[in-house]
Amino acid sequence: MMPPMGWNSWNTFGSEVDEIVVRETAAAMMDTGLLDAGYRFVNIDDFWQAEARKDGRLIWDSEKFLSGIPRLAADLHGMGFSFGLYSCAGTHTCGGRPGSYGHEAEDAKAFAEWGVDFLKYDNCYLPPGLDGRLLFRRMGMSLLGCGRPILFSACEWGRSEPWLWAASVGASMWRISGDIDDRWDSIVENGFRLLADLAPYAGPGRWNDPDMLVVGMHGVGNDEVVDGTGCTDAEYRSQFALWCLASSPLFIGADIRNLDKKSLDLLSNTGAIAINQDVLGIPGRRIGIHEHGGENAEVWSRPLADGSIAVGLFNMGNQAGRRVSVAWESLGLDVGTSLRVRDVLDDIDLGLHHHEFTGFVDGHDVMLLQLRHEKNMN
Repeated sequence: MMPPMGWNSWNTFGSEVDEIVVRETAAAMMDTGLLDAGYRFVNIDDFWQAEARKDGRLIWDSEKFLSGIPRLAADLHGMGFSFGLYSCAGTHTCGGRPGSYGHEAEDAKAFAEWGVDFLKYDNCYLPPGLDGRLLFRRMGMSLLGCGRPILFSACEWGRSEPWLWAASVGASMWRISGDIDDRWDSIVENGFRLLADLAPYAGPGRWNDPDMLVVGMHGVGNDEVVDGTGCTDAEYRSQFALWCLASSPLFIGADIRNLDKKSLDLLSNTGAIAINQDVLGIPGRRIGIHEHGGENAEVWSRPLADGSIAVGLFNMGNQAGRRVSVAWESLGLDVGTSLRVRDVLDDIDLGLHHHEFTGFVDGHDVMLLQLRHEKNMN
């Protein structure tokens, strides 16, 4: 299984999510071509639940979801989507709604009956003295026995190194960090700093999750994940390129109904998505750091199933038009190798290069490349 792709309600809507938002978002994903591009999950985060269980059963907020969760799931399936919900390992969700602690088996069964395909499982309000890993195992085992395949996303925030154990409890992806927000510093902390060391733990069916894409938010979203300004287009390009290189799940956090053209074009980039979804499933690694004037540039790479190599040249500083190079030797190739270079995000053939390639990258921007031997070109 390749990294899942879709949309999650949290970053933009938070506690204000409701059925209208979900249905309108799904329609927008169809109309904009995002569904066809591979974004098939429509995931509702916290605050879909009623404020209390009924007769011990988890139920939805009937004022927000008038049709009910099962009907909504069925309608989304009919449009070609998969459907995701959220719960929590503790007594309550992070927003104070009922959690699944002590109800793991019955909640998993309910999710299966409702047509849920994806469960994001959070880490709030754990009972004192209990090992959180045990609680994630309880839900993972309950999902395996619920009678329906449900992708399990362990949102443990990286506190107990879930990359070491989450796959063993049934999770296909695990959060390596706290929540991301629409700032460059947050992208650096969640992505560049953490993913650099965690590539060895990911692969087909098990993915490091540095949280959602903030591409296209432009400072608009729920109060917990925005500061009123948002990232630049260059910073969005860098986040998207890194998440694709790292084989991380691609979940859009922006309001797709009002997505600007640049963000839509970036999120729909077929070359970048192909890198993310490459069947070889080997996550990218950081292979170089270049320092100049107190500012860094980073080079990341990953091999692809067709024999080509994806490379990201990232300017981590503010300097415009900085030279960032990748030498063939750093890719494990003979220095005399000739490679054809393509700029993936701008879809430009940059010609045949020998020994190395040097790009000019603006501040906080990226050049995402695909390098091919001449004999592998089609």
